[in-house]
Amino acid sequence: MTTGQAISPNLALDDYVARRRAAGDDLVHLGFGEARLPVPEPLHRILTRGARRNAYGPVAGAPAAREAVAGYFGRRRLPTAAEQVVLAPGSKPLLMAIGLAVPGDVLLPRPCWNSYAPQARLAGKHVFGVPIPEECGGVPEPAALRRTLHAARAAGHDPRIVVLTLPDNPTGTLAPPGLIREIGALAEEEDLLIVSDEIYRDLVHDPARPVLSPAEVAPARTVVTTGLSKSLALGGWRIGAARFPAGPRGEAVRDGVVSVASDMWSTLAGPMQEVAEYVYDEPADIRRELAARARLHGTVARAVYDAVTAVGARCRPPTGGFYVYPDLEPLRERLASRAVTDSASLHRHLLAEYGVVVLAGHHLGDDPGALRFKAATSMLYGHTAEEQRETLAAADPLGLPQVRRQVDWIAQSFAKLAG
Repeated sequence: MTTGQAISPNLALDDYVARRRAAGDDLVHLGFGEARLPVPEPLHRILTRGARRNAYGPVAGAPAAREAVAGYFGRRRLPTAAEQVVLAPGSKPLLMAIGLAVPGDVLLPRPCWNSYAPQARLAGKHVFGVPIPEECGGVPEPAALRRTLHAARAAGHDPRIVVLTLPDNPTGTLAPPGLIREIGALAEEEDLLIVSDEIYRDLVHDPARPVLSPAEVAPARTVVTTGLSKSLALGGWRIGAARFPAGPRGEAVRDGVVSVASDMWSTLAGPMQEVAEYVYDEPADIRRELAARARLHGTVARAVYDAVTAVGARCRPPTGGFYVYPDLEPLRERLASRAVTDSASLHRHLLAEYGVVVLAGHHLGDDPGALRFKAATSMLYGHTAEEQRETLAAADPLGLPQVRRQVDWIAQSFAKLAG
């Protein structure tokens, strides 16, 4: 049986770049949301220690690991019991399991991460995209959300879930507390379940910037997902976690997810639970590592933002994670003379003419006719582990040749594009 769907576009693009580079091509890769940084040194030891754990264990995760995750949330103003936590091989299967366990259609910010909509459709749901506010991404504009919700219901659909991303992929921005309160109040009025994807929460660039989780304002109806793929660059280790609300509603969603997990992935691998327990306990070395990575992501994302806005592109200033989401609408007339008229042709032109790889906005639910794309700036830290370690440790990462060369390449490419 086949779904008829192609491979996820970001994964396909990363495979393509790997093949091109293996053939000797020199490209600047901004098309894949991976934090290209080495594994923190203490985790080598923790993973080795965990290798003895070869039994399946509980579906939801071992008690000690779930206690560690509960403590992590508690330190973020979300008091949590271990029973509210489920671990999984990445947050991606948790999001899929929530879609399978919870009935109803799905409301998504537009644009958004490219797997939310396909996952919802695989679960048999209708998907409704809602434009994001001018100041940020990751949340739908509240008035537009209400209009879309009511129109969908009037057409006979059943939207029950709204997905938020804090901070956001693809715009690299963090929704302010006021917007989160508006969405939380709307969810209460309209009886929506909020799924808050907070995998980038520990990568807010300014440590003083407030992060308000919707679980603080709508605690009985918010599921929070997280993981270690982005914050500590452990994407290949596949460690994810979810926090479910206390009370009957949250317990029902959690039980549904555990039921799906029992037939989909059985349990998070034992060695990875050892890593999860260590990291989510947040010892001093992990806290230092997270702070250094957030600083680096912010520095390089801002440099790419400066490069694209210098030629007249519109772009929200990045405040979290490692993305920028430029809009080249101000350059449309000039680009049209080069047969660049939409996000797909913009992607092709950047690749063919300048060797710059981006993820076109239409893959993220955006208007295909718009001149927008996602750039993952975390791919610019060097091609080897040694270069990446040097970049992470540098007081001025933009002064290092492995970073400077690529940032300059981007700036020069966009200057030529706009010229």
